Amino acid sequence: MRQNAFLNVEMSLNGRRWVGPSGDEARLAEAMAQSTRLPLALCHTLVRRGVTPDQTAAFLAPALRDLLPDPLTLRDMAPAAERFLAAVRRRERIAVFADYDVDGGSSAALLLTWLRAMGRQATLYIPDRIDEGYGPNVPAMQSLGAAHDLILCVDCGTLSHEPIAAAGCDVIVLDHHLGTETLPPAVAVVNPNRIDESGDLGHLCAASVVFLLLVEANRRLRGEGVTGPDLMAMLDLVALATVADVAPLIGVNRALVRQGLKVMARRERPGLLALADVARMDQAPTPYALGFVLGPRVNAGGRIGQADLGARLLATDDPREAATLAQRLDELNTERREVEARVREEAMAQAEARGLEAPLVWAAGEGWHPGVVGIVAARMKEATNRPAIVIGLEGGIGKGSGRSVAGVDLGAAIQRLAADGLLIKGGGHRMAAGLTVAKDQIEPAMARLADLLARQGAGEEGPRELRIDSLLMPTACTPEMVDQIEQAGPFGQAAPAPRFAFADMPVTSRRIGDKHLKLSFGDGMGQRVEAIAFNAYDGPFGPALDNPGHNRFHLAGRLELNHWGGRTKVQLRLEDAAIA
Repeated sequence: MRQNAFLNVEMSLNGRRWVGPSGDEARLAEAMAQSTRLPLALCHTLVRRGVTPDQTAAFLAPALRDLLPDPLTLRDMAPAAERFLAAVRRRERIAVFADYDVDGGSSAALLLTWLRAMGRQATLYIPDRIDEGYGPNVPAMQSLGAAHDLILCVDCGTLSHEPIAAAGCDVIVLDHHLGTETLPPAVAVVNPNRIDESGDLGHLCAASVVFLLLVEANRRLRGEGVTGPDLMAMLDLVALATVADVAPLIGVNRALVRQGLKVMARRERPGLLALADVARMDQAPTPYALGFVLGPRVNAGGRIGQADLGARLLATDDPREAATLAQRLDELNTERREVEARVREEAMAQAEARGLEAPLVWAAGEGWHPGVVGIVAARMKEATNRPAIVIGLEGGIGKGSGRSVAGVDLGAAIQRLAADGLLIKGGGHRMAAGLTVAKDQIEPAMARLADLLARQGAGEEGPRELRIDSLLMPTACTPEMVDQIEQAGPFGQAAPAPRFAFADMPVTSRRIGDKHLKLSFGDGMGQRVEAIAFNAYDGPFGPALDNPGHNRFHLAGRLELNHWGGRTKVQLRLEDAAIA
């Protein structure tokens, strides 16, 4: 039976149907509020997370010591730790081969930082996105193998059978991408997404896998009477990687990010400090800042510049080097945005012409920079609520990237295409994947991919529904209440920030720049709440609110704290509205 529209909003100004808590969810939230004395708005959020009243205390204060798994539950962790420590003790030559994204860079920085604290050095190698592509390749591995005794492949390597065989030295793989039935000939392949793993830790990013290796290494060192490096101080890197790689913020990931944000707020890592300063971050770090402010800048080197800039920034202990690298990455990020905007416009026009109601939206174009196709795919996915693939073509070969929606495993489908011979190569994980395809195979490959995704339910739910957690009155919007709701965070992938509705509100508004709208609303009882609607003029949303006339509105969005001029105010990040 279809649930009634929340506040009877069948069609909002943004073309969305509002859906609120079910009757059962509302009753559970009321009962939780009575038994725990927590605010009803917070209880609605907890119920949506599946938290029961007796679990609230532990959920609101997640302890990493309680949630961190034993590293040895992962297959091959024991031989990986043993071989890694043997290389450290014997002062062997170690190389770190990492992917060029934030997860790869953070994973590499974790190892380099740990080794430096142990008085050891390692060679960093990041492949060029355009010339070498993703993951280990034969020439690079042969070159590294000739000069090193051990290569650590991080955030890559699970499918790299030939390159690892060609290395000529021992190789350890620390990865999280989907594997096949056959593993490469490495000393160890530590990957929670191996086929022979349970999948219980499949939500970990590569940096978390590396962190678990270092936890096991420190444990073994303690058994020998040696104190290992401070791992808690490295959680800022794990948090950055987890959020930037769009890993779900559930289970141990939630605790890792929460603790990592506290570490990052201490501003002790030169690279992240320099990057925060160049990005003009003047508040404590949040998941939003990690995903949309710091992450894109770390990624910029791998996308359109020098591939190793991000990893070098995260790993350096020299403030002057950090400042130089951060400035260069900020410049590259500006350039990346310009390239991305052009590709996004062309890709969306192509996808719209093809139709946005299919299980898969996709676009391919000559000369599209491979460094931005993943970002554009993410934008298309967000706009359509469907898995999206964007492919850049050059010389008859397409290099593409895809992003998925909740409940649809894109990585497995891409791997199936590669096994069927429709792709030159491809792989990834549930929410993101990459592929290489011949130009004349793009149409059949995308048709087959659409069919595979449709079988998983892609496209069955259109982009029309907007989930509302609960109804609020402006008088309830205090900084204390927002702080309490934040205890249910951090919010991000698979754990969205709660969205609240305000019913029948008169509004005043003013335009900010070309696209944004600032509003104020209240209930006539003295309490007014300010709201900001970004990119409101990209559709009918902004103009309708900009000229409200005598209309009153239902408003929906996410609450945040705005720190300005020494004062803290509650602000609504407005996402949708409907005429009351």
